[in-house]
Amino acid sequence: MAEHTIKAFDEEMDKLRGLIAEMGGRAESAIEKAMLALQRNDKDLAAQVVADDKRIDAIEAEVEKLAIEVIALRAPMANDLRDVIAALKIVGVVERIGDYAKNIAKRVPMVAANQHMLEPVSLLPSMGQVASEMVHDVLNAFAARDADLALAVVERDTVVDDFYNSVFRALVTFMVENPKTISECAHLLFVAKNIERIGDHATNVAEMVYYAATGQTLPERERGGNQPLED
Repeated sequence: MAEHTIKAFDEEMDKLRGLIAEMGGRAESAIEKAMLALQRNDKDLAAQVVADDKRIDAIEAEVEKLAIEVIALRAPMANDLRDVIAALKIVGVVERIGDYAKNIAKRVPMVAANQHMLEPVSLLPSMGQVASEMVHDVLNAFAARDADLALAVVERDTVVDDFYNSVFRALVTFMVENPKTISECAHLLFVAKNIERIGDHATNVAEMVYYAATGQTLPERERGGNQPLED
């Protein structure tokens, strides 16, 4: 490619990475705010998370448009093409992460203010923090083309899965022993499942980043058969 074409491509890739970084930052913030709203039973903060999701959707559309233009106009090859394709795939996954945070926020008004009496709730903030950190780290890995950091994110997914299994068992036991709490526990199970899916999606992004950086795919991981819960 001519020097001016290379420069234009680099500028467009920088713009793509910047948009994805903004989108990822907003998704990460949405997770943290949704969990905070749940802890405080803050309906206003929960409503803000739902409203702010529109900006994440708008950035996704902008990235998709730019990525397609880059492919059409620059015809990138090899490593460069992997970067563009990774960006195109990653935005779709980050958008879903934002949706899961929004789904958590939507549950806040459905959980009673006294939900802190439910002992299993104490695990959810820590679970949410790990998932949020995975999103943060995997976006850093993408920006830096850091295969090692991407691999570390993949390996951390088991921590979220272990949290989910503990929360699931605790909430089911609590429902059996306290039938009056079934409604609140069901909503909290939904929250836990959405956090678990955030971890899965962060791991999917990490696999894409690893491939973009190395040209190699990670060995197939053992996955559960659970499907995401939609709102």
